[in-house]
Amino acid sequence: MRYILIKKGLIFDGSGDMPFQGDILIEGEKIIEIAPDIEKEDAQVIDASGKAVTPGFIDIHRHCDIAAFTNPRFGEIELAQGITTTFVGNCGLAPVPSVPSWRKELYDYLEPVIGRLPEDMAFETYEDYRNALEAADLPVNMGFFAASDSIKVALKGFGNKAYTEEELIKAQEYVKSALAQGAFGVTLGIMYQPECYSNREELTAVVKAAGKVGILCTHIRGEGDSLVESVEEVIDVAAKAGVPLNISHLKSTGIKNWNRKIFEAIQRIEQARESGQDVTADFYPYDGGSTTLQSLLPPTIMEESFEALVKGLSGPEGKQRLRSELNKVHQGWDNMSESIGWDRIIISSVTLEKNAFMQGQTIGALAEKLGYEEPSGLVADLLVEENGKVGIIVLSMSQEDVDAVARLPFTLLISDSLYGGDGKNAHPRLLGTTARFLNDFVIKRKVLSMEQAIRKMTYLPAKRMGLEDRGLLKPGYKADVLVFQPERFLDHADYTGKHDPCTGMELVLMGGKQVLTDGILVDRASGKLLRKGFK
Repeated sequence: MRYILIKKGLIFDGSGDMPFQGDILIEGEKIIEIAPDIEKEDAQVIDASGKAVTPGFIDIHRHCDIAAFTNPRFGEIELAQGITTTFVGNCGLAPVPSVPSWRKELYDYLEPVIGRLPEDMAFETYEDYRNALEAADLPVNMGFFAASDSIKVALKGFGNKAYTEEELIKAQEYVKSALAQGAFGVTLGIMYQPECYSNREELTAVVKAAGKVGILCTHIRGEGDSLVESVEEVIDVAAKAGVPLNISHLKSTGIKNWNRKIFEAIQRIEQARESGQDVTADFYPYDGGSTTLQSLLPPTIMEESFEALVKGLSGPEGKQRLRSELNKVHQGWDNMSESIGWDRIIISSVTLEKNAFMQGQTIGALAEKLGYEEPSGLVADLLVEENGKVGIIVLSMSQEDVDAVARLPFTLLISDSLYGGDGKNAHPRLLGTTARFLNDFVIKRKVLSMEQAIRKMTYLPAKRMGLEDRGLLKPGYKADVLVFQPERFLDHADYTGKHDPCTGMELVLMGGKQVLTDGILVDRASGKLLRKGFK
């Protein structure tokens, strides 16, 4: 049927304006009319009485870089949350570019974040990756970034040395190549190896290659004691590179920093915005984050390869060295074990069956149960056994701080979902971000109004990514549309191991096609690869 007519819904158009009751007429891929009491004889009519009608949710930060190739159920948990568009290559971490000499090391490093890559899956160039995404059956629309951390691995491995002049030129060429293939910008992972060793000048030179075309989305260097300095660093990098800036998952970690550091960081961002710099930030609606166990290691422990890292952590001497380094202050590095404690760090994913019992338990409790003198000993043994492939959840934030970031007019919602492990003990944001946001921040605690929250999931991310025909319910825009009752749209995943997907999303349209009806996925291949500068 050529026309779809959504009748009598409460329309939240994504703009942040008050909702209104009306009808939406769709022809093919696009919305053609929004008005009261539209009549169209040959249209398929959808009764939305008593329900919210919104644009499809846009999540600019998920780590589903390879899910379309490796997970036959990809799309189910995303569309159940109403996510119709997402972006990958975040935090400087991506499976591309990958060169033969460092491919296995890179893939092992990425596994807790994006999942296991088959040995025969190789994306040496951005053209390779673009072609693969275009050939895949995508259940959601996807865009990608150039990931600077992975670029540095391709050129130098995991060492702590700066780029040579020749290597820096090659890094810039990688960024330009990604943009030529339709990348939306570049991401940094300054917390992660090897980019944690990059200085401000090197980061600026790499980002500058994005020119006037792309945006910089960045995981900052530190989110605890060094939060303010880390925010200042990326503001400076973006300003000198001449690119718009989005600070990824803005938060303040470490108990002693709660209700204090975040406001200093916000002040720095607002000062930059007042001076005319294009700066935004994003957040997720949880007080716990998710990362890799390796991120807990001091920079003095890291080595140029996993083999060397494992060797350095092995045996009594390796354990003692790690314990000693964790008791030292390392300038510019946040010690999560000191700032929140081992009892707020949960093992979320492992690869070995014999260690599966650890998932869902804290490192502190496990260390005591297994008879370790000190939890760092368990960390060393686990990293050695798992070859570094361990995911963790860190309960590191204050809810008041999260609320403060959510209220800012220039912040947008993300999930920052990790796809490593089997998903059974994943961070709940993988399964329930959008529903939790509406249920907790809007309906229960009234931190935001419904129209404000919808704007942070639709128009703001679309605007930030330069998507000119998505993010609003408006004639001429793509018909990515959701129909649901907010009070019945619920998340069911938490930190205790509950990992059920969202329920209550009644209808999802993508490009005018029904892809989810009454919570059931009915179309797995209506997504498109979105490319910056390409229609």
